[in-house]
Amino acid sequence: MDSGRIAKDVALVLSSGGARGLAHIGAIEELEAQGYRITSIAGCSMGALIGGVYAAGKLKEFREWMRTVDRKKMLELTDFSLSLNHIVKGSRILEVIMEFVPDMPIENLPIPYCAVATDLKAGREVVFSKGSLFDAIRASISLPSFYQPVHRDGMILIDGGVTNPIPMNRVVRHEGDILVGVDVSGHDYETQWEIQRELAKKRKRRKSLSQQILNKLIPDNLEFNHYTMLSRSCSLMIRQNSILMAQLMKPDILVDIQMSRYGGFDYDKSEKIIAIGRRKTQQSLGKI
Repeated sequence: MDSGRIAKDVALVLSSGGARGLAHIGAIEELEAQGYRITSIAGCSMGALIGGVYAAGKLKEFREWMRTVDRKKMLELTDFSLSLNHIVKGSRILEVIMEFVPDMPIENLPIPYCAVATDLKAGREVVFSKGSLFDAIRASISLPSFYQPVHRDGMILIDGGVTNPIPMNRVVRHEGDILVGVDVSGHDYETQWEIQRELAKKRKRRKSLSQQILNKLIPDNLEFNHYTMLSRSCSLMIRQNSILMAQLMKPDILVDIQMSRYGGFDYDKSEKIIAIGRRKTQQSLGKI
C-alpha cells in the first residue's frame, strides 16, 4: 500500500461469535459508508452467515428481518431434537432465511466467498469455496452439542470456530487490497462479572417477602456453574486462536469487538449489537 494513499478495496474476514456476530452487519455498513469496497469475504460460523448473505446481495433484507426477531420468534425457529449429540436440528431458521436469500452456488456469487467448518472425525478445518451457499453456512454454524452436525462426504461437520475462528488465511486476496478482520470472539468477562455482582447486590437489597425467600434459595455464586465454566473455557480457547491468527496474518485493520452485556444467544438484541459493530469499526478506521 502506498504511504500517501489509503486503499479502498477490502478483503474482509468475519469471525465466529454467535449473536455477537450481528456486529458484522454494522462493520460492513460502516466500511461502505466510508467508501470502502468489499471485493472478497470469508467467514466462520455467524461470520459465515453474515458474509454469505452480504455476498448474495441481501444484507439489507436480512437486517430488516432480524428487527422482527424477539424471544417468542426465537422459540418458534428452534426445532428441538431428542438426539444425544445435539439439542437443535438447525434447519428451520435457515429455511426462513432462504425465503428472502435464495440459495445459489458459491461460484455464482458476485464476489469471492468462503466459509470454514470443522471435520469432527478428522479433526481438521474444511473450507467451502464452491457448491451450495447454504450448505456451507449450515456446516459452519454447527455449534457443537447445540446444532445438529452436518454429515457430508464421510465427514461430520461442526462449527468452524473450533479450528479457525477468524479465517484470515482463507480469504481471496487481490493486488492492492487491504486485509480487514472483524473479531467478535472476545468477551469482556471482567466487566460482565462486575455487572453480575451489582445485580446480585440489588437483588439482596430488595425487601419483599418473596425476594427474601428467593435470596435464601439462590446461591450468591449462581453465575459460576458447570455451564458457565464449560462455555467460558471454550470461549477463551477460541479467543486465543483468533489472537494467534491475527499475529500470523497481520491484518491492515483489525476491528476487535469485546462485549460485556450481550452473549451468543442474544439474537433479539440485533439493533444494539449492530450499533456496537458500527461504532467500533468507525473507531478502528479512524486510527489509520
